[in-house]
Amino acid sequence: MRSRNWIIGITGLSALLVLGMVIYRTAFGKSVGLGEMVTLGAIMMLFMSTVTWGTKADQDHVREDEELGRKITEQSSKLGYFLLTFFILIAVAIDHWMHEEPSLLLLSLLGLSMVILPFLEWIQMRKYRLSE
Repeated sequence: MRSRNWIIGITGLSALLVLGMVIYRTAFGKSVGLGEMVTLGAIMMLFMSTVTWGTKADQDHVREDEELGRKITEQSSKLGYFLLTFFILIAVAIDHWMHEEPSLLLLSLLGLSMVILPFLEWIQMRKYRLSE
């Protein structure tokens, strides 16, 4: 439990520092690069995972490897997929509104996001069908 609290504190502080740096760079007209955004995303991912899941020593939190944890992960993944597809659709609409022609990269990403879930479900179904 102690190490969990340390990880939460360190990752939360790190996320605030990187976020502050991004806000500072944006406010003073400096460019924000891929490195800052990937670092912020990775730190936030570690922070949220540590806050969400418990450990074997920690009895008052749901663990990721339990049945309830797997169900929460499955439902969150599917909801996250649909939200990401919706946000990409909004980005395409904004890009179309700003430039009067949507970006081919964004349109390709939207098409890929709409196809990837059914395709992966088909692959998983084939895997289970072949194992029977």
